[in-house]
Amino acid sequence: MFSADVCISREDEAYIFGEVMVTVKGQSSQYLLRHAALQTQKVIMEAAISTLVTQFKTYAGKDGSSSTLSKDEFQHLVASQLPNYVKNASDPAVIDQLMGSLDENNDGELTFSEFWQLIGKLASKQGGFSQ
Repeated sequence: MFSADVCISREDEAYIFGEVMVTVKGQSSQYLLRHAALQTQKVIMEAAISTLVTQFKTYAGKDGSSSTLSKDEFQHLVASQLPNYVKNASDPAVIDQLMGSLDENNDGELTFSEFWQLIGKLASKQGGFSQ
């Protein structure tokens, strides 16, 4: 038997507590499960994804198409939103090199999927997952 109820709710955080009835060799035991950390982590990750999408759309819409980043839009996004992760973001040569490594179809613009490669690389490096 499993039951779970939301016991505490504050703004973006929901803490879930529940009870599980476990029978082991004919004996029943009750365990209180605390899912607070898991639920809070989910909310944080959803907010992070939402922020990345919103920022991409905000910068992509400045020069025309709201579904791609031009070189100038990419430079402004990187310089303002990733100044501690991308060194010398104001240097056109750095932006050219970075954009060239991400622009898979060489059309001079970055789709969200192409931009996402950068986020993955930066997150991997930040987390110590890079080789």
